[in-house]
Amino acid sequence: MASALRPPGLIQRYREELQTRHYARRTVNTYEQWLRRFLRFHRMRHPRTMGSAEVNAFLSHLAVELQVSASTQNQALAALLFLFRELLEMDLELDGVVRARTRRRLPVVLSEGEVKAVRQRLEAEPALVVGLLYGSGLRLMEALRLRVKDLDVERRELTVRDGKGGKDRRTLLPESLIPGLQDHLVKVRRLHQDDLSAGWGRVLMPYALARKYPNAEREWAWQWVFPQQKRWHDRESGTQGRHHIDPSVVQKAVKKAVAEAGVTKAASCHTFRHSFATHLLERGQDIRTIQELLGHQDVSTTMIYTHVLNRGPLGVRSPADLL
Repeated sequence: MASALRPPGLIQRYREELQTRHYARRTVNTYEQWLRRFLRFHRMRHPRTMGSAEVNAFLSHLAVELQVSASTQNQALAALLFLFRELLEMDLELDGVVRARTRRRLPVVLSEGEVKAVRQRLEAEPALVVGLLYGSGLRLMEALRLRVKDLDVERRELTVRDGKGGKDRRTLLPESLIPGLQDHLVKVRRLHQDDLSAGWGRVLMPYALARKYPNAEREWAWQWVFPQQKRWHDRESGTQGRHHIDPSVVQKAVKKAVAEAGVTKAASCHTFRHSFATHLLERGQDIRTIQELLGHQDVSTTMIYTHVLNRGPLGVRSPADLL
């Protein structure tokens, strides 16, 4: 008689519950890391033997001893709330938690000249990706997760699928990028055809669409706009496919280009999204439209860009400039 299968462990059940509720892959991985840190902090006790006191102690430890930011502490709290309330169906009282200090920092914004200088030093896929960050206001992972069907050249717009907060949105597709994107997609399509000829050409499908549309994973429309050069290979099943390029490819290229351009600001990939919003404001674009293009839920999030305009907060001129 065959022995009974071992029931899934806590961490496996935690991951599966997150995936069932369509949490993003990066969120699932991040939440799992917080669960592991929480368990190690309490010497691997099972969460069912713990409660509010242990959660409060862990969160206070993050704030007092590790001095993490408020956003990091909130991320850890979200992971633990999901564990106790959703997986274990236990309620928590969060009174007495030492909260991490909230530091309000203004976003780093490049001037138009600095943007141009950095972009001139980028090539190939990183150049196109950064063009979308600055020209469309995308986050880095939103650009890397674009599929061919998300680009609408005729309407000069693109669709961001399952962005931050699980929301879809449309934003503009810069005309200046279209020729480069079209040339790039010709190469990507040739690569896809070669994969199909070799018996592969499949791409990972979101959620349960692979079961609903079993042939869609090979279709051109579902392919990544920015695929990796090498196919991934599953040793157990022998299957192969392509994922989108790793974010580190673009991040390293941007870091190098910023240094070569002589820009002394702490610029990163996300800086181009900040610059997109700020430069639109400088040209008189209304804040509500910018909010929609960026995908901000609350306009107060978008309002931060009014404090980094070239003319000072709210467009006020310095009296020194009037002398």
